[in-house]
Amino acid sequence: MSNRVSQPAVFPSRLTCSEHTVRMRDGVDLFYRAWLPDTPAHRAVILFHRGHEHSGRFEDLVEGLGLSDTAFFAWDARGHGRSPGERGHAPSFAWLVEDLDEFVRFLSRVHSIPQENIIVVGLSIGAVAVAAWVHDYAPRIRAMVLVTPALRIKLYVPLAIPGLRLLHKLRGGRAFVTSYVKSRMLTHDEREAERYDADPLIGRSIAVNILLGLHDASTRLMADAGAVRAPTLLLTTGRADWVVRFDAQRKFFERLGSPTKTMRVFEGMRHDILHEADRRLVFDPLRRFVVEQFDAQPVPEPLLEADRQGETFEEFERLRRPLPSLSLQRAVFTAQRLVLKTLGRLSEGIRLGWRAGFDSGSSLDYVYENRARGSLIIGKWFDRLYLQSPGWRGVRQRKANLESMLLKAVECTRESGRPVRLLDVASGSGRYVLETVRSLPRGTVESALLRDKSPASVEAGKKLAADLGVEGVTFETGDAFDESSLGRIDPSPTVAIVSGLYELFPHNEPVMASLRGLARAMRRGGYLIYTGQPWHPQLEMIARVLVNRDGEPWIMRRRTQLELDDLVAAAGFEKIETAVDEQGIFTVSLARIGEAA
Repeated sequence: MSNRVSQPAVFPSRLTCSEHTVRMRDGVDLFYRAWLPDTPAHRAVILFHRGHEHSGRFEDLVEGLGLSDTAFFAWDARGHGRSPGERGHAPSFAWLVEDLDEFVRFLSRVHSIPQENIIVVGLSIGAVAVAAWVHDYAPRIRAMVLVTPALRIKLYVPLAIPGLRLLHKLRGGRAFVTSYVKSRMLTHDEREAERYDADPLIGRSIAVNILLGLHDASTRLMADAGAVRAPTLLLTTGRADWVVRFDAQRKFFERLGSPTKTMRVFEGMRHDILHEADRRLVFDPLRRFVVEQFDAQPVPEPLLEADRQGETFEEFERLRRPLPSLSLQRAVFTAQRLVLKTLGRLSEGIRLGWRAGFDSGSSLDYVYENRARGSLIIGKWFDRLYLQSPGWRGVRQRKANLESMLLKAVECTRESGRPVRLLDVASGSGRYVLETVRSLPRGTVESALLRDKSPASVEAGKKLAADLGVEGVTFETGDAFDESSLGRIDPSPTVAIVSGLYELFPHNEPVMASLRGLARAMRRGGYLIYTGQPWHPQLEMIARVLVNRDGEPWIMRRRTQLELDDLVAAAGFEKIETAVDEQGIFTVSLARIGEAA
């Protein structure tokens, strides 16, 4: 590898750089740079730096790409560069991904650039954040570019991840490690290495919770890369990279579900290929990809038949088939079921699950309460383990996200001058709706109709409303998949809720019927809140061990967020935003039905 320094720019860019801040949902003002053409741009490239770095490091790239009709934006992530926060720290890696979603939506709104005309570029840790965002939030972006994604960092200390988990358990979110990465591990360009070493805005530490969150998110992405369908360019250095592992990048790329994907390997280059001596070799294919994607007119195929073909359909069919009699997996799941059917019954939550179904409304209410109970000391201990399982932690976060999204929908409805008329089509006891209504000033909600197919759930809802002192709520039995019944609801609801329902049913036609009925019933401009389960780390254990409310094996077909959004869009709704729990299991989305629907 030559130490020759390439020319800083191949094409004249004629872009003006300016500095700004954006206020995030928690009140933190993040710093960002904008490179804007003289006339308003209709397309944008948004850049996300690697760990420790900042937006100023993209000057050469913006200049080198020479796209004078394109707006460029780059932030300093919280805890980096000129943004506030402890260096290298954030509440979680998932929080950084949510920041990314909020930042892109902000830029799209302020600069009137639709997400369909946005390409995102992420480096190293930033590349994993970009991939997680595309996987979890399913934005309708034009394409993404992943540069040396840190799907697996090379940790040279034996048992590094278990050690970091122990450190995090002992010290919580305030545990930090100092990066072993030196400038010579990043580039052969001696001048760039000196600039890196002298840059006061480059941090040297990173929070342990971010490293662990990065590792866990990467594990999920490699396992479920098929859910990512955005056109993708992956640029990497191959096995010579001292910082990240090439085999993880290859695994992710091979499983990537995008019909348009390209991987370029720059053998011999070091990790920071955008600051390498021969970086023009990287700039050229990156520029070509960006231009080609902007020039293309993508017409993505909606995933309306993903219940009949594709990855999640094949996964569902596999889960429906019995395991071979002498397989180790079958023995493990049989043992788990035996333990849960015997000792597990000392736990009140597990006992309730076997009696009413682990997906039942009564089981969910028990999980929401989150108070361990059971027979003897071991029963209470079992119950605490049960309540702290990944799925139930996600369910509790889903409830919090649902309540937050409901408050937002109520506020938006009132701001538009419309009456707030709530409808929940499968409410169970309706706890989250009732608690939200109780928290609002009297008169905020004109009416609330809570429906459920189960008469027992309807009666439980009436009792809960009385216990909470919530008045003006109507309960009735009703089938959430009955299109005509939903379409006749009067008065017309302005905020509709479908929570924890669609993810329990594998086929799309009943879901479409439900959504069509809601679209017919709702006022134009009304809001729909819907939940999804695009991922679950215990999906096979649930299918092989647990039972649903009908006493049958609880086998679920995952719907990717993109598939779910496609179904919602086909009924005439347009998604506004999505909230995701930290594990990426459950999503809560807000959509609005168009005036012309």
